[in-house]
Amino acid sequence: MKQNWCLEKGVPTKVEKNELKQKNSVDYHMIIWYFLIFSILGLILETVYGYLTMGKWESRKGLIIGPFCPIYGVGAVIFILLLTRYQDSKMKLFVLGAFLGTIIEYVLSYGLEALYGNRFWDYSYTKYHLNGRVSLIYSVFWGLLAVILIKVFKPWIDKQVQKIKGTTKKKLEIALYTFFVINAMLTVWAINGYTKRAYTAYENKNGIYVEEEKSTKINERLFNNNRMERIFPNLRIYDEEGNAIFIRDIL
Repeated sequence: MKQNWCLEKGVPTKVEKNELKQKNSVDYHMIIWYFLIFSILGLILETVYGYLTMGKWESRKGLIIGPFCPIYGVGAVIFILLLTRYQDSKMKLFVLGAFLGTIIEYVLSYGLEALYGNRFWDYSYTKYHLNGRVSLIYSVFWGLLAVILIKVFKPWIDKQVQKIKGTTKKKLEIALYTFFVINAMLTVWAINGYTKRAYTAYENKNGIYVEEEKSTKINERLFNNNRMERIFPNLRIYDEEGNAIFIRDIL
């Protein structure tokens, strides 16, 4: 009688609650896969968008090794963890995705600048922006991305990864975590060295002689200016007045 009363009143049964909980839950072992795949898809999206808006193909990579734009990987993981529960409402996904994506992008802008000593993007050229770190048009993109990510890509990725056998999957996950940690460390070192060389060249051009550190010379052998410009063409340094100067115009 109790079960029938629940059905009549529209109250979910224990089984239905468990099914709903399972549907809205996230397997934390999937996080590295989401980061990997969405970092690649994000790079493709950024590259195509850059070509359509600027008329030229340009690297939008965020790591020194591999085709990855990690802000999309990080954004996708946070979206999936926080927005999966709203997957039945496209409107909620769009609004919350736009809001959450804007916050993520703003925080990461400061975080990456503190970590690398450089800004990876600047939206000052857009009509509506906040300190050049976020813009209205990209907030809309984040909202659309949240809907497509949760409704389309996540279910497909879950099915594909589930086909990988347990032991093989575990080994791949360990390898991926190790690879991304090393890749991030190399990227920090490479960009710091590249930035130091740019400041040294800028100061020398302005009559202030600065001798290069030995560690900077070693860094340059491994990550020379041509390679760095090709991978990170839009990195900037700032003069005493806070004006941005593209490193590619200095080195």
